[in-house]
Amino acid sequence: MYRFSNSVIGFLNLFTLLASIPIIGAGLWMTRSSTTCESFLQTPLLVVGFIVLIISLAGFIGACFHVAWALWVYLVVMLLLIGALMGLTIFGFVVTSPGGGTAIPGRMYREYHLDSYSPWLKKRVLDPHYWMTIRSCILGSKTCDKIVLWTPFDYLTKDLTPIQSGCCKPPTSCNYAMTLVAQDPDCYRWNNAVAVLCYECESCKAGVLEDVRRSWHKLSVLNIVMVVVLIGIYSIGCCAFQNAKRAHTDYPYGHNRMSKVRPRWDFHW
Repeated sequence: MYRFSNSVIGFLNLFTLLASIPIIGAGLWMTRSSTTCESFLQTPLLVVGFIVLIISLAGFIGACFHVAWALWVYLVVMLLLIGALMGLTIFGFVVTSPGGGTAIPGRMYREYHLDSYSPWLKKRVLDPHYWMTIRSCILGSKTCDKIVLWTPFDYLTKDLTPIQSGCCKPPTSCNYAMTLVAQDPDCYRWNNAVAVLCYECESCKAGVLEDVRRSWHKLSVLNIVMVVVLIGIYSIGCCAFQNAKRAHTDYPYGHNRMSKVRPRWDFHW
């Protein structure tokens, strides 16, 4: 039974070793792809894939062949990975806690305002270079083409994604029949041209942040599950590390390490 932990660590790391191959392949494929949206994912995918590959390889070799130094590297990197995931989870909850949309009376969808989000997220979308990349991503995804044929009745009865609500239409409060009345600045940024629409509106940037916020919440929940799983694997890895160190000695676990003692000269008397 004392080798059970080594077997479990070996099988777990063999599985994660095989799982890292398609992750790296997806990252390399995205690197060769010309779609702008995928460039946001290629670097994290490659980093995660190579880290999982290295950790799994070290853990597999250390557990199956009782290589103590490989298991030591495995445990150190695993501890750093657990700490990084915990820090990322806390950071994600702090940054994405503010936000959410405003309900529009008589409509199924919500509208979003840039001032409702954290300064860190606002700084990202207000960067012109970063926003041009996101804008190209939205145009390439043809998100607004899905609602271009909607009738006024569709806007009353159907829901919109945050990006569709902010980027594909002007704010609901806009009244273009009353040109002399001060309105939302986004009302003046709106244009019917397919390549313009409301892509430069603050509501569009807020819609992107709301989409990021929702995705980040899902990622944070996944991170919590991963941290719990990794802590369990780390605990088993500690047992496997002790077994690997013990395997280098001449006395397996459970054996008496005391050698026979020669009886005293008067023992048989």
